[in-house]
Amino acid sequence: MNKNTVLAWATLIMVLVGIGLIALGAFRYNEVAGYGFAAVGIGFFAIAWVFNALKGRV
Repeated sequence: MNKNTVLAWATLIMVLVGIGLIALGAFRYNEVAGYGFAAVGIGFFAIAWVFNALKGRV
């Protein structure tokens, strides 16, 4: 596996974890904790976006 493949897998895993966290915040926790889960899920999306932008440059 080269560096681009590793970044692609990391992007995919982080998107899946982000979707899971947002789903937890939306469906499992209806209190204030749900906002925290959703915020962290959006953060995972942002980091996955950076990983995707780094593909081909590293």
